[in-house]
Amino acid sequence: MTALPAPVSRSAHRTTGSVIWITGLSGAGKSTVAAHLVPRLAAAGLHSVLLDGDELRAALGMVGTYDPQSRHRLAFVYARLCHLLARQGHTVVIATIALYHDVQAWNRTNLPNYLEVLLEVPLTELRRRNSKGVYGPDTVTPVVGVGIAPEFPIQPDLTVSNLGPVTPDVVAEQIFHLHETRRGDIR
Repeated sequence: MTALPAPVSRSAHRTTGSVIWITGLSGAGKSTVAAHLVPRLAAAGLHSVLLDGDELRAALGMVGTYDPQSRHRLAFVYARLCHLLARQGHTVVIATIALYHDVQAWNRTNLPNYLEVLLEVPLTELRRRNSKGVYGPDTVTPVVGVGIAPEFPIQPDLTVSNLGPVTPDVVAEQIFHLHETRRGDIR
């Protein structure tokens, strides 16, 4: 098991930034929802940054490292990056699987104005969609939810069943509304 990163000092929480952590299994629509959310945040005058798990993995040179230990370590790298950006006043929207209870707990303790969103989609639907080809019979890469047990958030701030008539715009609006309500409470 990877050692947990050191907690961040409480003084780092004095910021106007926030982190919206959108999680769920591969193919649940995290990236699509995040892409619909960012323009809403920008229209509200927030300096938003979109971090997509697949793009981050490529930028950090971590493509091909899908074993549980590498995934876990990478989830903490994402969390630290979110902290750095939020501390500078950005509204960080991150779309990533990163389904680990210790990462979620670290986020709640250390990320300013943290909002955790879980997109739920049944595995049968994910297999039907198979947008990235990860649920096929010939898949070699370990898949969270199939070969790797996911640790879904225990108490996400928002859970959305992302299938059927639910559109990315509808989900983005729900997240935006919750974020704005929370922001109003901390001003």
